[in-house]
Amino acid sequence: MYRELDPILHSPLRLAIVSLLVKEGELDFSTLKEKTGATSGNISVQFKKLEEAGYIIIEKSFRNNYPHTGVSISKKGLTAFEEYVNSLRDYLGV
Repeated sequence: MYRELDPILHSPLRLAIVSLLVKEGELDFSTLKEKTGATSGNISVQFKKLEEAGYIIIEKSFRNNYPHTGVSISKKGLTAFEEYVNSLRDYLGV
């Protein structure tokens, strides 16, 4: 049966962000920017969309007097990612 893919996760950059967070648990803004090759503006927009969907948690703080943005996957985000992967598996028949 055809299952619609989650439009939030179907974006390449958002899928990359969530995939990295599933693997690592929590990463900071700079690391995610570096690993995805995204610009600061683009990754910020994608963070906002993922946060509004409840898929990630963003925590802003200061470390050694410098701003620090930590990003982690939420329970809802992990569930959505697992469902997305399962839908792809269904399409592939694996």
